[in-house]
Amino acid sequence: MEVIKLRDEYIKLGQALKAANLVESGVDAKLAVQDGLVKVNGQVELQRGKKLYDGDVVEFEGTAVKIEK
Repeated sequence: MEVIKLRDEYIKLGQALKAANLVESGVDAKLAVQDGLVKVNGQVELQRGKKLYDGDVVEFEGTAVKIEK
């Protein structure tokens, strides 16, 4: 499982997808989220601006990414 280290209190979902190299651009992130392809903590997430905090897990195309402080 890949890990993204938080610089601030949280990271937005779209930014996390880009930081983990799961998508190439913000547009790709937006489309993936809108299409219901992204899960946060096991639940489909439809908000690209969803704030992710320490301990959250993002899943996309079979890849899981954990958010850590």
